[in-house]
Parts: sequence; C-alpha cells; structure tokens
Amino acid sequence: MVRRIKARLVLQLRSQGLSGRAIAAGQQMSRHSVQAVIDAADRVGLGWEEARVMTDGQVYERLFPGRGVRESVFAQPDWDQMHRELAKVGVTLRLLHQEYVDAADGGQPVMSYDRFCRLYGDYVNVLGASSRVGHKAARSVEVDWLGPTMELLDPTTGELSKVYLFVGCLPFSRYGFVHASLDMRQESWLRAHVAMFEFFGGTVPRIVPDNLKTGVIGHPREGEVVLNDAYRELAGHYSAAVLPTRVRHPKDKPSVENTVSQVATWVIAGLRHETFTTLAGLQARIGERVEAYNAEPFQKREGSRSSVFAAEEQPLLGPLPAAPFEVSQWVYGRKVGRNGHVVWAKNYYSVPFAHIGAKVDLRITSTMIEIYRGDERLSSHLLVPPTRHNQYRTNDADLPEGRGWQEWDRARIDAWAARVGPATVTVIDRVFESVPVEEQGYDPALAVLRLTRRFSPARLEAACQLALRSPIRRVRYAHLRPILDTGQDKTGPHPAADADDGDSGGYVRGSDYYAGGTR
Repeated sequence: MVRRIKARLVLQLRSQGLSGRAIAAGQQMSRHSVQAVIDAADRVGLGWEEARVMTDGQVYERLFPGRGVRESVFAQPDWDQMHRELAKVGVTLRLLHQEYVDAADGGQPVMSYDRFCRLYGDYVNVLGASSRVGHKAARSVEVDWLGPTMELLDPTTGELSKVYLFVGCLPFSRYGFVHASLDMRQESWLRAHVAMFEFFGGTVPRIVPDNLKTGVIGHPREGEVVLNDAYRELAGHYSAAVLPTRVRHPKDKPSVENTVSQVATWVIAGLRHETFTTLAGLQARIGERVEAYNAEPFQKREGSRSSVFAAEEQPLLGPLPAAPFEVSQWVYGRKVGRNGHVVWAKNYYSVPFAHIGAKVDLRITSTMIEIYRGDERLSSHLLVPPTRHNQYRTNDADLPEGRGWQEWDRARIDAWAARVGPATVTVIDRVFESVPVEEQGYDPALAVLRLTRRFSPARLEAACQLALRSPIRRVRYAHLRPILDTGQDKTGPHPAADADDGDSGGYVRGSDYYAGGTR
C-alpha cells in the first residue's frame, strides 16, 4: 500500500540518479507505488533539497494530502480539557474515561478504555509535553541547596562572605523559588521554607528534600525515616509530609535538580557583574531574576512557568496557616532541679513539681520556651530577655498545694538565718548589701544556709563568727566551706585576734596551735 512507502527515501534515491525501477528493486517496493511518489513530487514541485529538512510523515502528507485519514466513528472527548483535569489531585485516566462514557448522548459509540488511553498518549506527544500522570498540580515541592555560592562585600573591611542559595520547585509547573542565606544551618533551612510557602501563597502535602542533617537524621534502607524534630514540626505546621529522596539518588527529584542548574545561569551568572553589600539588596535582585526566569516561555510547550502556575496550580494549593511557622531551637536532656525549675540561659522556668529530677526537652523560640517530657508538653513561659540573668518564671499551677512549697524571698531567708545565729544573720545581710538587685542575692545566701544540711547549725554559726573576724567584708560560701571542711570552727576563739598587736589575720591558725595547744 502507498501508506507504507518511505516517500522521503524515494526522493533521496531519485536525486542520486536512480530510476524508479532501480529504486523499487533495491528497496523491495512496488514499482507502481514508487512511480506514484515520483508523479506526486513532480506535480507539487517537491524536490530532495526541500524534502531534506522534512520528516517522513511531513513528506508523505505533502505528496498525498488527506490519504489514509478516516473519520472516527467514536465520540471524541475534549482532549485539552482532559489534559487539564488529569493534572488535579486524585484524577486518573480511568475516572476521566468513565466520565466520558457517562457524558455520551448515545448517538455515537464510545471508545474503550485502552483506545482512550492510547489516544490521550498521542495527544500528549503532539502537544510536546510529557504526560502529567507522574506530576500532579499542587501535590509536592522539591527543595535543595544550590551548590555554587554568591558573595557579599563588607564595605568597611573589604572582606567577602559567602551567601548560600536555597531552591524550591513545584514539579508540575516548574515554578521556581530562590532564597539567600548566610549559612546552611537548620534555622536558615527552616526560614527558607517559610519564605517559600509565603512566595507560593499556599501549601502542598509533600516536601521532597535531600537527606541533609538539618532535615533528616536517618534514612535506612529498611525501616522508617527519622526526621529532625524542628523539620517535622515545620511540616506539621503546613500540613505536609516530608518524603526525602533515597540516599545518593538525586534523580528522585529531577525537577529541582534541573532548576538548580538553570538558577545557576539565571541568578549567579546573571548577577556576576554586580556587587552587593547587604543581604536584603541581594535578595531583592535575586527576586527580580527569578521572576524573569519563571516568565521565560517554555521551549516545547505553550506558556511559561508563571502562566501555568497561575492558571492551573495556584488555585489548587492548600491555604496557608493563620500564623506563619515560628522557627525554634530544641535542647535535650535538661534536668529539673529540686526547686521545680529548669535552667536555660542562666534563668529559671518552672515545671510541674511531679517531674522534679526528671530529664526534659526544651523548645525555644524568639519569644517562648516550652518544656516537654517525651511528647507531653509540661509547661510554657515567656522567654526572659537575654540581657537578664537569675530571673524566675513560675506558674502557680506547677507548685504543689499547701504551704509546704513557697517561693524564696528575703523574709524567708532572714528567718532561716536567725534560727542559725547572729553571725549568720550578719553574713546574710552583707550578701544582700553586695548585690544591686535583691533577687541576685538569693542564690549566694541560700548557698550559705544550705551548709547546715552537711554541718550542724552551731558549726555554721561558729564558721561565720571566725570569717567575720577576717579582713573579708563579703563573706560567701567559698570562704565558709574551707573552714568547715578543715574543722577550724572547732578550735574556738583566738585571744590573739582581740589583742591590739595589729594581727588581724582572720582565721589563720596561731602559734599556740602549732605549739601543741587546744585543737
């Protein structure tokens, strides 16, 4: 049949001087078919020079227009509409075929599912785009750090500092996002994600990263993926699941890998002649370059990344949370003290008294500190400003009922000192005199009084008397503990200390001690 003739090959052999009979014999073709090609070429004026740049199909269509084309007896769906619908989450070719069958009016027969799929594949090939069965709109986002870096110039010192680029890409529309950071630490990684979702104006249910430690702790061949707590928390805030690629399989996220190489050209190479002194200025210029990159027309399909994103993907994005994600820091294994507080940055935060002595985890944001034991949040507090120390944040609900548990104050400390003795009262008074804020004296005063737990109150009082006779004005725990450990408080008063011989050596042992006197 004429349809099977390679018309382009016939024209090529004819240009080489072969006759129709020789072509038919050499290529095992019918002489009538070869002659039909030669006649048609002469009729339309098609020679080998023009046919050289055409495909076999184009040459055949030029020589025999309309031949072999038959009208289908089946009802024809709107393939363009089918293509758009297939991009939506949950839509399959099986579902679209069923809807096509249901919509048929009965006047024409409907095609089978196999023919439906085959014709859709033909439509996609003619369209010049890959099938969208693999990439659903608003279904996932692929993220990565860009390998090449940029630089910031310090105008004062002339030093250059590296700037790292975070890249995000929606695989369906290939819509890209780039964010500049001064490092690749976890906080920068999380902030880049927050900025990315704000840029897209919505969320997707899947985040596909590499296995970097700021996001993934472990990715075994068998078993569950272990995510970083902060990254898992960010994904939960945006109602997304983190699905990292397999280890050393970058092709699992080809969209962002392709975007990474193109961003290197559009952003880094495009801005190579410009000098930046601030991160904000650099980010603004990066935004302009990324906008131009997204608006660049596709080479093999209609539209651009921006147009496809705006028309087909952005309407399907999930809504952003009411409040943006707050970047946090996790600190593990802090022990709850006997006073029912845990220490962070030299300040104290209360924990329910039932957890005294337990190990807890701290989640610190820019404004709050939350205390967890396992997956249970025990308490939360406003964060004390970093310039202040020895401050207490105590929730009344964390304290036990009754009078057995009371917060320390000056009155309680003075009452305890009075029960020990007058010398102890003097030491405690001097402690409070030495601090600008009364609360700063609580710890050193209690350190002195708690010596009664190891030594008797009488010995502490004697040690305070001995220390007060020394030149030391501000007696503290560090002065009293050596006296008690060495037993100097047991030697009693030294007459030489009251004499007017100018010897005011404090609690240094006198000559009578070494001469065999009372010990």
